[in-house]
Amino acid sequence: MSELDWIYLGVIFGLLILSAFFSGSETALTAASRPLMHQLEQGGSRRAKHVNRLLEKRETFLGALLVGNNLVNIMASALATSVLIGLFGDAGVAYATAAMTVVVVMFGEILPKTYAITHADRAALFVAPVVRGLVLVLLPLLRIVQHVAWGMLRLAGVRHPEHDMERALVELKGAIDIHTEGSEEIKHERAMLRSILELADVEVGEIMTHRKSAYTIDIGQAAPVIVEQVLASPYTRIPLWKDNPDNIVGVLHAKDLLRALNVQKGDAQGLDVEKLASPPWFVPDATSLLDQLQSFRDRHEHFALVVDEYGALMGVVTLEDIIEEIVGDIADEHDVAVAGVRLQADGTIIANGQVTLRDLNREFEWRLPDDQASTLAGLIMHESRRIPEAGQTFLFYGFRFEILRRHRNQLALIRLTPPKTA
Repeated sequence: MSELDWIYLGVIFGLLILSAFFSGSETALTAASRPLMHQLEQGGSRRAKHVNRLLEKRETFLGALLVGNNLVNIMASALATSVLIGLFGDAGVAYATAAMTVVVVMFGEILPKTYAITHADRAALFVAPVVRGLVLVLLPLLRIVQHVAWGMLRLAGVRHPEHDMERALVELKGAIDIHTEGSEEIKHERAMLRSILELADVEVGEIMTHRKSAYTIDIGQAAPVIVEQVLASPYTRIPLWKDNPDNIVGVLHAKDLLRALNVQKGDAQGLDVEKLASPPWFVPDATSLLDQLQSFRDRHEHFALVVDEYGALMGVVTLEDIIEEIVGDIADEHDVAVAGVRLQADGTIIANGQVTLRDLNREFEWRLPDDQASTLAGLIMHESRRIPEAGQTFLFYGFRFEILRRHRNQLALIRLTPPKTA
């Protein structure tokens, strides 16, 4: 081998190192954690800032790396072919092709990409400044190549993708869901994060206390009777109705009543309860939890009455209801105990028909659909297209539903057998 051949081999070795760098950089930057890079940038990391700027224009840095990688691979192959032709004649072409294929695939692709995928964040921080410099150098060429490429794609009917907020939310939910391991605390935090992302998709009609279960008082009664009912109630805000339970004329706050009683020296006879009540606030049942939460904040209110599209009273919703959708049930010493969910020794679950699907999904991390029905009983009636009788069983979404008790037209008690124990 001549001195020139040795020089060529040295150049080939350097080009293979560059090939490994380009391949590894592509994998590291595409696999790097964007939330982590964002946090590092907020903490003052210049390298993380470079990574974030590159990720904002993904196709630009990918184009630069592809151009660089192909350029060095072609140059290395050409030089190797030249060296081997000089040593073996025409057979050197075949030798060069075989040798460079093995070397490029192993040392220019597999090894650097394997390392980069297993140390993506560290590798991305390391290569980002160099890649950003490469992008700046090749930017004019990249713009020409990109325009030509997108022009050809448009001829084939492919359009440039727009920013899709819905897709971003789906990706974020997926990132939360993939963290399946962990203690009960981790599961609770995952449920909270998932609930926050779903606030805009859930309507107040799905979480409200139904009018049948809401505590209301007839304002037509004598003031002492109303005072006794307020004191016996576990709630601080109570809707008042007149003539008809649907005719809500105000919302009485227990503190306002107690202040008035204090002024009256405890004598309830002279109280005008209607004047103590604040005007009722009605909201549509289709209002999203995110909008309702903002309305609660803007109005400095904690309580609203839910009506349907015809203006008929459906129930009540409170700030606590929305907060519980995020953090789970908040029980205090005044909460009313209601029939809920009981886990049986055989793995089945006995639940009240009025238990919400969202509560079941949160508690057991199920995927029961809640877009057509908000309660367990509602889901069964929606899927079966009937009001089932006690003793009937149904199979939906991999679950077995057995009707244990029916009260008139209401499904009172249901046994669920999840897929794992079915």
